[in-house]
Amino acid sequence: MVITVQPQELASEKLTEAHVDRAVQALRVDGYVVLANVINHEHLDILRERMDADAQILIKAEKWGGAGGLKGHLQQGPPPFAPYIFRDIVANPYVVQVTKALLGAGVYNNFYNGNTNCPGSTTQPLHRDGDHLWLDQEVAHPAAQVVVNISPQDTSEENGSVELWPGSHLDVSGRQIDKEHEEERRKIAPPVRGNAKKGSVLIRDIRLWHRGVPNLSAEPRHMIAMIHRVSWLKSNRKLKYKTGCEVAFENSDLDPNAEFIDFATEKIDDYDYLFNPRF
Repeated sequence: MVITVQPQELASEKLTEAHVDRAVQALRVDGYVVLANVINHEHLDILRERMDADAQILIKAEKWGGAGGLKGHLQQGPPPFAPYIFRDIVANPYVVQVTKALLGAGVYNNFYNGNTNCPGSTTQPLHRDGDHLWLDQEVAHPAAQVVVNISPQDTSEENGSVELWPGSHLDVSGRQIDKEHEEERRKIAPPVRGNAKKGSVLIRDIRLWHRGVPNLSAEPRHMIAMIHRVSWLKSNRKLKYKTGCEVAFENSDLDPNAEFIDFATEKIDDYDYLFNPRF
């Protein structure tokens, strides 16, 4: 489902209750929803320019990552320092309104990284980013974690938009996603592509089956990723950002779970976020 945020919602920085309800229902039933028209294009352009340059560093180093570690797929996050930290990305009020409605008060972010699908990439194995918290259940438990994906460009079938399997987050069979399981699921609900216009956000249940597919274009397709968690699912880590970008996280219902550090004092090189990410 795609929900296009309307001018009056943009002016108030608040979704209507009808839109919140539709988004939450889509996440519960299909496992994903797209909020369109919620991120400043200038912010995305600034990020894309830097991430394009960073991608070339990783490609040259053949630092392939993601499911299967296949050539053409990078684990690549955005720079964790100014001027590349923007409120409408790290604490987007519309996204937070939805994830808070789904996960409850105290929702926090436990991840800040991403992936890049490069030209000439191959198909990843079908996978989940996270499993059910309790196994051997007859019915799937409510969502406890959702992935928030933001691309600084249009995502389409040409540049390798992610393949999504609607409703698969509710599969409690406990089996590995092998070819047999995949074909069984295809008969129930075949996959769709997570196409989205620039300025959109894809929110998906962390248990949703998905995979990266070939990028047929001539340019890398970046995808920033955050993971919003229910408050009681504790984490032992803090996300690290450079001092100077704290304001982007203020006055939000999302707990940023953040530590702001002086990279020079801590002897953390600016490029370390590429080769040794601290999420």
